[in-house]
Amino acid sequence: MVKTAFITGISGQDGAYLAKLLLEKGYRIVGATRRTASINTHRLQYLGIEQDIEFVEFDLLEFTNILRVIERTAPDEIYNLAAQSFVGTSFEQPLFTADVDAMGVTRILEAIRTFGMTNCRYYQASTSELFGKAQAVPQNEQTSFHPRSPYGVAKLYGHWITVNYREAFGLHSSSGILFNHESPLRGVEFVTRKITLGLANIAAGNQDVLELGNLDAQRDWGFAGDYVEAMWLMLQQDEPGDYVIATGKTHSIRKFIEIAAPLYGMEIEWSGEAEDAIGIDRKTGKTIITINQAFFRPAEVDLLIGDSSIARDKLGWNCKTNFSELVEMMAAADQKRVGERQVNF
Repeated sequence: MVKTAFITGISGQDGAYLAKLLLEKGYRIVGATRRTASINTHRLQYLGIEQDIEFVEFDLLEFTNILRVIERTAPDEIYNLAAQSFVGTSFEQPLFTADVDAMGVTRILEAIRTFGMTNCRYYQASTSELFGKAQAVPQNEQTSFHPRSPYGVAKLYGHWITVNYREAFGLHSSSGILFNHESPLRGVEFVTRKITLGLANIAAGNQDVLELGNLDAQRDWGFAGDYVEAMWLMLQQDEPGDYVIATGKTHSIRKFIEIAAPLYGMEIEWSGEAEDAIGIDRKTGKTIITINQAFFRPAEVDLLIGDSSIARDKLGWNCKTNFSELVEMMAAADQKRVGERQVNF
C-alpha cells in the first residue's frame, strides 16, 4: 500500500528535500501551507517536484483547522518541520515564536491523540539550539539543555511535549535534534546563504561589501539533503526515540568565508579583531567583509558540535557530504543564480 506523508513547512529547505526523498520511495505527499496571497514553491520547483505534491491549507495556530486536515488526509507519517525558525527574529517576536514552535507542536500531537491514530508516526524537528550554552562538548542525547534564545526555549518545549505524548499516550513520536544543516535551498536570512549569495554578488559587481556578525561563532554544519534521510529513518524504527544528527565537526563563520571566497576568485586576508575585523580581497585590495553589530545576538551560542553515534548505530545513518563539498555546492548554485538573475529564495 502507498503510504501518505504529511509535511508541514514543505516550502522550506528541509520540507523540499524530504518531499523529494519520500517521493522517490513511493509515498503520497501532502504538503501543508499557510494561507497567503501566493504559495512559495520555488524550492519545490528547483527540485522538479512541485507537481507531485498535494497542497492543503494548514495553520499551526488554529486547532480546528489542524483537526480537520489531519482527519481528512489520514497520514501514516507526519513530519512537523514548520516553525518560526529565525533565532534573531525570536528576540523581537517571542510570543509568536512560542505559539508556533511550542504550542503548535502540542496542537498536532493532541489532534493525533484525539483521533486515536495509534498507527500514525510523528517526527518533530528539534534543533541544536536546545543546547545553547553547551554543558558538554560534543553534545549528544544525554547532554543537558540550556537554550539561549526564545527560539531555543520554544523548541525545547516542542521537544519535551513530543517526549511526553510518547510516554503518556504511547504515540510513536520522535524528535530529531538536528545541528545546522545547509544547502543551495537555504533562505537568504541564514548566515551561510548570506555569505555565498553576498560573495557571488560582489564578484558580479552587484554589491561592494558583505556585512556580518560574529565571525568566530562555530557551528557543526552538514548538508540538508543528508539530514532528511535521518528524519525518515527515525519513523521506520519499531520504537520511537530522539536522535542527535550532526557531522561531529565544527567550523567558524570565518572558515566558511575562507573556503567560499576562492570559489569566486577572491582570497581573504583578515585585519582587526572581534567587531573591528574586516576581510580584504588580496587580489584587489578592497574591503569586502565588515562587521555590523546589529547582527550580534543578545545571547550568543559560541560552540555547537554534535555526537551522532546513536544515530549511526541504531539508524544506520551517516553524513555523506563533507564541509568543503557543502560550501562548494552552495557557492556554485548562487554564482549560477546571480549570473541568471534568478535568486528566488
